Amino acid sequence: MKSIVFVALALVAVAIAAPAVEEPEKIISSDFVKKQDGGYDYNFETAKGISRQENGELKEVLDEDNKPQNVVVVRGSYTYINNEGQPETINYYADETGFHAEGASIPKAPVARR
Repeated sequence: MKSIVFVALALVAVAIAAPAVEEPEKIISSDFVKKQDGGYDYNFETAKGISRQENGELKEVLDEDNKPQNVVVVRGSYTYINNEGQPETINYYADETGFHAEGASIPKAPVARR
């Protein structure tokens, strides 16, 4: 009898300690358009204020051997709700030089003084 009570209490403790299952974010709009030239437009928005918009364009660049290559230049932004409950927007682009992002929460490099 004692072991049954112990097992029952252990199961209750495990059930209480289990993390709550969150509902998945509800997407209220989403769109993706692939362009004939290799570019695209993409966007979505959720019910809780998260959104993203992005577009890609094909660009020809020269590689290290001076041979032309196509790259996709990506530009966009995303918005989310920060820990203070405020919307925060990050703008970004990515090209042959790398990924570049700007926003209030992204630290800025100090300016070198001479």
